[in-house]
Amino acid sequence: MSPLEPFGARLRRAMDERGPLCVGIDPHASLLTEWGLNDDVAGLERFSRTVVEALADRVAVLKPQSAFFERFGSRGIAVLEKSVEEARAAGALVVMDAKRGDIGSTMAAYAESFLRKDAPLFSDALTVSPYLGYGSLTPAIELARESGAGLFVLALTSNPEGGEVQHAVRADGRNIGATMLAHLAAENAGEEPLGSFGAVVGATLGDLSSYDLAINGPILAPGIGAQGATPADLSGVFGSALRNVVPNVSRSVLRHGPDVGALRTASDGFAEEIRVAFATV
Repeated sequence: MSPLEPFGARLRRAMDERGPLCVGIDPHASLLTEWGLNDDVAGLERFSRTVVEALADRVAVLKPQSAFFERFGSRGIAVLEKSVEEARAAGALVVMDAKRGDIGSTMAAYAESFLRKDAPLFSDALTVSPYLGYGSLTPAIELARESGAGLFVLALTSNPEGGEVQHAVRADGRNIGATMLAHLAAENAGEEPLGSFGAVVGATLGDLSSYDLAINGPILAPGIGAQGATPADLSGVFGSALRNVVPNVSRSVLRHGPDVGALRTASDGFAEEIRVAFATV
């Protein structure tokens, strides 16, 4: 099966055509309840299909959180497979938020689950954790290149606990988060119009001017909406790297369901705020 055009090129085109907004598909039990749905597989399926129907033909990226599907076992995974298939068919790129990280053959198996072109859960990109060492991601990097997929590597996350690892300083004086960014810059060197190996960097972190965010790849920026960041904050956080930022909103859009029109209105509102914020730089 022939590989896709590289993820970075496909993402750049989608962002330019649709705007850079990424909306999460996060079927929390509390959100299912807010929608008037039962916390079961039927509720999960209704929730996911509604989000895909509402948004997959208008946003650049949809990001399902695998854990909320996995908790229902094989039936939940079947819903996730269908959601990925339908979202991609409608034109959205799918970033699977699974944060996988392991070594050797186990990392290779995780990669095959989400990055092999004929896998039932094949996604355009996968979130991964590098905290067994960046080199542990090699199987995923190699398969992503082969299939035309991408990765988003946890670098500077928005959760307060992340700092005890990501801010730890190496013997060379550079902290771990900066080291991950440097690895990604090397991975993406020479790629046009955009590399396929991105970083996860929280939009809630404030001024990041001490970090080199010029990785020639996308930066997935969670934290907008319920976590407190706003589109207007993005330029202050990301500076000259803003054009490659993929702002992620989840609960602040999803809470407007199950009405399809209300979901679209909420998403369009964030998309417009982001457009205005990007236009100022």
